[in-house]
Amino acid sequence: MSDEKKEGIPRDTGEKAMAGPESGAPGSGGGGKSRFFIVLSAILGLLLAGVVAFYNIPAFHLLLHPHAGSDNAAKTADMYTCGMHPFILSDKPGNCPICGMTLTKIEGPEAPGGATVVPSTPAAKPSGGARVILFYRNPMNPNITSKRPAKDEMGMDFVPVYEDEVKGSGAGVNLPEGYATVQVGAERVQMAGIQSATAVREAISHPVRAVGIVVPDERRVRRIQSKVEGWIEKLHTNFTGQTVTKGQPLMEIYSPDLVATQREYLLARAGADRMKESPYEDAREMSSGLAEAARMRLKLFDVPESFIAELERTGKVQRTVTLNAPASGYVTGKEVFEGTRVMPGMDLLTVTDLSRVWIEADLYEYEAQAVRVGQTATLETVADPGTKLKGRVAFIYPTFSPETRTLKVRFEFPNPGLRLKPQMYANVALDLHSVTSVVVPDSALIETGVRVIAFVDSGNGSFEPREVKVGVRGNGKAQILSGVKAGEKVAVGANFLLDSESKLRAALTKMTGGASAPSPPQSQSQPAPTPKPQPQPQPQGQGDHTGHGGGQ
Repeated sequence: MSDEKKEGIPRDTGEKAMAGPESGAPGSGGGGKSRFFIVLSAILGLLLAGVVAFYNIPAFHLLLHPHAGSDNAAKTADMYTCGMHPFILSDKPGNCPICGMTLTKIEGPEAPGGATVVPSTPAAKPSGGARVILFYRNPMNPNITSKRPAKDEMGMDFVPVYEDEVKGSGAGVNLPEGYATVQVGAERVQMAGIQSATAVREAISHPVRAVGIVVPDERRVRRIQSKVEGWIEKLHTNFTGQTVTKGQPLMEIYSPDLVATQREYLLARAGADRMKESPYEDAREMSSGLAEAARMRLKLFDVPESFIAELERTGKVQRTVTLNAPASGYVTGKEVFEGTRVMPGMDLLTVTDLSRVWIEADLYEYEAQAVRVGQTATLETVADPGTKLKGRVAFIYPTFSPETRTLKVRFEFPNPGLRLKPQMYANVALDLHSVTSVVVPDSALIETGVRVIAFVDSGNGSFEPREVKVGVRGNGKAQILSGVKAGEKVAVGANFLLDSESKLRAALTKMTGGASAPSPPQSQSQPAPTPKPQPQPQPQGQGDHTGHGGGQ
């Protein structure tokens, strides 16, 4: 074997060995790398084709990237929620089970002013007399309106304003200024708790109640005084509060004047008896006159008639004279004791008849003007709540109290069983202004400070505001002088809701072109004073593809 052969064999073998896997010989590792590049190229080609289709084929673009308003989005994203209760979710439109507000869609592009607009179009006037929506207003600020459904900054839905709401119900009726007829609907009347009552013609009176104080009847108070000088020998009435009857002995008094008068009367009486047989008429008359004068003097000293009769019968002078009670009642004052020296004009005892008492009560100016003497009154006491007594107005004082600005009125009541005791508090009630007229519940009236408003139920959930004139009020009812007729129904429950809604609708009527309409309200669909470019809305079913480069 030559040298070339020896050298050639290992040279070829070494070259193949060095080629290793990089050579393309069958069975080597070069085939795996080729398949890898083929798969990678296919994947890149598919991705490139998908990107091209995404930006150039609208159907494929909407499939992978649905937009609000597209048919696909309507099928997959129709979720509704309540603006007041966001935790309420529903897959179909309806009303909130808590507050009754209309559920709105969740998705939607941002509207001008920060409100989220639910893609929709204003409701067209449908057939069959359905209600027509004119625009939508902000529930928190009625001056902000929108031609499309929207949400405010807090997520609350704009409230739809219907055509029949802004027209007002006029129909020849003069509505109060700033008010409009409210159309609620029969179902919402029950939900809002609105109740109605019928105006009837009946008698009504204005009850007046006042707190009075029981005082004794001054005409039934008797003071027993001494008309002579003397001393109290014995007291038959020894304590205050003791009951006495008319003619009952009260005390025995010793007085030198009374003893001398007794003696004079006996002498004059004896002289008159002797002169009865005198032939001189003047002498007979003089002697009888002296006897009569002495007897009258005893009577003027309050000597009881029974004491004088006893003196005439016995002809003996008594050391003490017994004084009797001039009237029945209770001893309410005692200023003497046994052995007390008394002088003429000194108070000895006070006897008060409490079978009838006075009640003095204070009435305010507007109440006192209608009080008349002789009106019937009813009395109740805290001490005896189950007892009612009937009395009358006995006297009206001619002057007002400068401190309390009240007028004192005196009532007279019987006092059976001494139930009314002096200085006791008592509740007095009397009815004033008793008239027969149209009467409605007092809760049907809304006081505005300048006028009084009542809402008349016209039926079918319609309530008409009316200005009424009110007369007498009492016992939860009010007299209607004008504005409501007998037989008409007025709202008596939740009428404050009707009041606010009526004022709001009246304001909306002005904003939509009323006779005295102010400048148009600021609408979210109108440009601001310094307008900024806003994206134009797209027709329903097509999305805004700005930035994606497709869908032209």
